[in-house]
Amino acid sequence: MATMRDVAAHAGVSPKTVSRVLRNEGYVRAEVRERVQASVRELDYVPNVLAVSFRAGRESAIGVAVPDIADPFFAQVIHAVEAVAKARHTGVIVTSLGNDAGHEQEAVENLLKRQIAGLISCPIGPDQSYLRPWQARTAMVFVDRAPGKLVADSVIEDDEGGGRDATAHLLANGHRRIAFVGDAYRFRTTSLRLEGYRGALTEAGVRPDDELVYLGDTDGADFDAALQGWRRLVSPPTAIFSSNARCSLDVVPALQRVGWTDVGLVSFGDFPMAGSLTPPVTVVDQDPAAVGRFAAERLFQRIDTPDRRLRRKTVLPVRLVDRSPTATPVTA
Repeated sequence: MATMRDVAAHAGVSPKTVSRVLRNEGYVRAEVRERVQASVRELDYVPNVLAVSFRAGRESAIGVAVPDIADPFFAQVIHAVEAVAKARHTGVIVTSLGNDAGHEQEAVENLLKRQIAGLISCPIGPDQSYLRPWQARTAMVFVDRAPGKLVADSVIEDDEGGGRDATAHLLANGHRRIAFVGDAYRFRTTSLRLEGYRGALTEAGVRPDDELVYLGDTDGADFDAALQGWRRLVSPPTAIFSSNARCSLDVVPALQRVGWTDVGLVSFGDFPMAGSLTPPVTVVDQDPAAVGRFAAERLFQRIDTPDRRLRRKTVLPVRLVDRSPTATPVTA
């Protein structure tokens, strides 16, 4: 990892000049400023003030960056991470990234600048290569989605298998016209669940119909219009597979708004009150607590042993929780 002195030598200036450029202070000629900034980029330099700090022999805090801390899945991931960190006497700093890929780098780097010892993050955009300069001094584990253009530890779920199981469940219950709802095709999780959905249909001899696939916002008029359009089809869908819990939380009230009460629903991801609805919603259980716990334990392993061991992608299993009235209860 390059130091400030390395940057100064590369740019042919003093370390004090480098410091002034990094702090965006005046009294530096434009030509010199540009030369220093070019050296910073070429050497992948990260200022020392951003380095991991240790107090009393232990890390001060780790960071968690997820799309939405209010999302039921990520809320449980965070809770599990906090439990592991608490046992280590380590604080947790959490930030929401939103769904704008253009905002991800700024938000994550602002978190890294707070002298965290490690980062657990869910990627938003397709490219996380901006994190390479940070990897030498900050342990990293990604959750729910593997990073793009970056080799790092990740903990994901069996998205394709879960999509296949959810669709197969609906097929086994007599449905042949099954709609798919997803909020953002750019996310690999959505595309994998869609692949599982299409695979299960094909295996059952049912031709996938792209007219029954909705990808977009689920909390507004566009989605209501899509539901109404499906209902007007000569052969409307009799069931919906919702690709995540956040979508499902929008699907339930949307169906009520358009007066569509006789359509089945299976959700990838459990959500509050899913089991209390009439009828209750069958779900693919991701076990977000297991995801968060595994990610935190892997992160602390990296912090404790900051070597160059092989970085691994771990795929955790998912399971179908059948809440249909005819389902056989699971007993201990």
